[in-house]
Amino acid sequence: MAFMIEIWSDVVCPWCYIGKRRMETALERFEHRGDVTLTWRSFELDPAAERDPEGAPAERLASKYGMSVEEAAARQAQIAALAAEEGLEYHMELTRGGNSFDAHRLIQLGRERGIQDAVKERLMRGYFTEGARIGDPETLVRLAVEAGLPEAEARAVVESDRYADAVREDEELARRIGINGVPFFVLGRRYGVSGAQPADVLVQALDQSWSALGEAA
Repeated sequence: MAFMIEIWSDVVCPWCYIGKRRMETALERFEHRGDVTLTWRSFELDPAAERDPEGAPAERLASKYGMSVEEAAARQAQIAALAAEEGLEYHMELTRGGNSFDAHRLIQLGRERGIQDAVKERLMRGYFTEGARIGDPETLVRLAVEAGLPEAEARAVVESDRYADAVREDEELARRIGINGVPFFVLGRRYGVSGAQPADVLVQALDQSWSALGEAA
């Protein structure tokens, strides 16, 4: 029985990378992992973001949420500590922000080439661990090639509007479903799970949605 998992996520969302790892952990424990098809859906936290915003990460966060720079830095440290529990290495002080639309278009290319998860992973690791400029075309091409995409194809995407419609279709579907925050997991087109839930919660949701899918078959 085919079982679809769709995940709405943004490359520059720290909780999304944590959610990715937690879902991977959950799938390792899921009895029907071999029947799973996982698709990454596009979602932009800030569609109006500049390609390369100015200011330190804590300063941008403080400005966005109306808190002090010290409070913002403490929040980033907390998130980095949670990420470390999932085996992720966050360097929040290096994150640059930036517009993620082109990154999502490359992830769409990755889906077409059968390596979507690898492209998603490389872009997120580049952003959160290495301080990669996620809005910079050359940086995107480099990361896409390291994930396994042909350089000519990756460059053709960032230098055009290819896959723009696919990104917008994902975002429109999110609006119709009522998704206004990420990560958001849709299991078997029946169950929705909001947020970077612990692996135990995700395993339970996977089991429940699989059972419901079997009953409906």
